[in-house]
Amino acid sequence: MIKLSALAVAATLVSACGKEEAKAPETAAAPAAPAPVAEMVVKLGFAAPLTGPQAHYGKEMQNGVVLAVDEANAAKPMLGGKPVRFELMSEDDMADPKTGTSVAQKLVDEGINGMIGHFNSGTSIPASKVYSDAGIPQIAMATSPVYTAQGYKTTFRAMTSDTQQGSVAGKFAVEKLEAKKVAIIDDRTAYGQGLADEFEKAVKAAGGEIVKREFTNDKATDFSAILTNIKSTAPDLIYYGGADAQAGPMVKQLKQLGIEAKFMGGEMVKSPTFVKLAGDAAEGAIASLAGVPLAQMPGGTDYAERYKAKFGAEVEIYSPYAYDATRAMIEAMKQADSAEPAAYLPKLAAIQFAGITSSNIAYDEKGDLKSGGITLYQVKGGEWTVMETVQ
Repeated sequence: MIKLSALAVAATLVSACGKEEAKAPETAAAPAAPAPVAEMVVKLGFAAPLTGPQAHYGKEMQNGVVLAVDEANAAKPMLGGKPVRFELMSEDDMADPKTGTSVAQKLVDEGINGMIGHFNSGTSIPASKVYSDAGIPQIAMATSPVYTAQGYKTTFRAMTSDTQQGSVAGKFAVEKLEAKKVAIIDDRTAYGQGLADEFEKAVKAAGGEIVKREFTNDKATDFSAILTNIKSTAPDLIYYGGADAQAGPMVKQLKQLGIEAKFMGGEMVKSPTFVKLAGDAAEGAIASLAGVPLAQMPGGTDYAERYKAKFGAEVEIYSPYAYDATRAMIEAMKQADSAEPAAYLPKLAAIQFAGITSSNIAYDEKGDLKSGGITLYQVKGGEWTVMETVQ
């Protein structure tokens, strides 16, 4: 009996222990990690000619924007307490005003927060109304004075206007190149005609004479009739307002006709493509370009290295200005702590920062850049070389 009682007690104790163990609290679980904050996508629109004879301009401009966007994203930006990723939405406007307007509406409908472009004045001007109506800030490469003279609060410029460039070039032609008799040709685009108009005013103001004013179009390649008419006036200099695709063949034909006048153009002529198209006839050609030479820009040398590392190409004309324009827009968003156009537009209008092209990027009440010189270049030995910078 005693043995049985002892066994019973032991069994009871084992049972009790088992129940005690079952009641023991489980180890407390670690608190769940907070859910990651969703990344906010900020859409930046871009448009330029990406096909056709002006595609090299548009592609280089696009590269500058891409470099700025990639560098901004690498810095892990935040807006309104949320991580942000800038996304570039690119469109080909083919340098055509009608296509440019359609592209502008498409980008607006897709919800862009800001617009870098267009490249040409002829596309930027009609497209600017679309962006203005939508309240979306736009920084264009357009140099025509008309672009910012429309009174839109959303328009800003990436380069100096034709008013400044044309006036400097016209005065330089008369006073430094001693061109007293000048002939002018333009391609009838907003850019080409506008630049030629400003050049003409400056030539006359400096005491020069316009002996002939002709026009062509931005698709032409045969200029023999125009140049033959000009030859009879014996000009000291022929000025062309237009792109390198026309300027190259034009200079070749000028030499073939035995015209000894100097040849001069705007920044669209100052390209490796012009030299390639013109061949030996390019020698001595002169062109003006907004700003100082790349090597003299505040961040020019470093920018050129980063650009080549990313794209495997040399900087030509427009990419540093597109880079600074993109940075200006992103900086305005940072200052406003918002990508909403209405919130950052006032910050963009009042922006002031050190860029690649200038140590003081800032806009006046129209959206024009407040500062920026003009540099004159000349082809020597098949390369564009600096003649003079006018501040």
